[in-house]
Amino acid sequence: MIHKSKGIVIRSVKYGETSLVVSIYTELFGLQQYLVNGVRTTKKNTGISANQLQVGNILDMIVYQNEKNTLQRIKECKQAVHFQSLFVDVKKNSIMLFMIEILQKCIRQPDAHPDLFFFIEDMLNGLDSSTSKQYVHIPIFFLLNLAHFFGFKMLDNYDIHNEILDLNEGKYIDSLPSHQQALLKPHSISISQYLKVLQLSDLEEIKFNRQHRSELLNACITYYDLHIQPFGVIRSLLVIRAVLED
Repeated sequence: MIHKSKGIVIRSVKYGETSLVVSIYTELFGLQQYLVNGVRTTKKNTGISANQLQVGNILDMIVYQNEKNTLQRIKECKQAVHFQSLFVDVKKNSIMLFMIEILQKCIRQPDAHPDLFFFIEDMLNGLDSSTSKQYVHIPIFFLLNLAHFFGFKMLDNYDIHNEILDLNEGKYIDSLPSHQQALLKPHSISISQYLKVLQLSDLEEIKFNRQHRSELLNACITYYDLHIQPFGVIRSLLVIRAVLED
């Protein structure tokens, strides 16, 4: 059947001499794999360009959907959003690739989840329009809020009695746990501050330096490693640390 759906390009892999297999997180069908023939040659006009299938692009698509097929087909597509800076600003692009790599590790089933789609769409649009005071915090903000869609969002119950963040349990507790996966002040209270942020513009109010942000990001990655199995190494982590040094 033919359907209209928005989609976010998650991965693009060369197939044969002229084609691509593209992983797209769609609004209607969740994660789907699409075979796009002839897109890497100028000899055949498919109506779809390789630039449209660049990782991070948000697309308006008309697709053929057959639940029996592993690879689906795209009839037509166009960019739903023309980003202003996401693909030309090195720092924003590095953060976007980090976000996409996290999604690749977390999204493994082709289940529809419109709220997750809208969250990713909002994050990409927000990153594109963000200021430098905002985007330095986006990797942490993204990780803390993405966890909600996979069932392990941290509980922000920080108070004077519960100051230790238990990364196994995802909540604040009053005494050190027997395991080592826990955050103490000031890092625990900093995570609580991020959890209170409702929109990207509010990130400008957070004034942590580079080293502190890096340590908090490490804690968030550890948190994911505890709750997503297997999680593995995040290759883009070193890159965003390098570009966000200032």
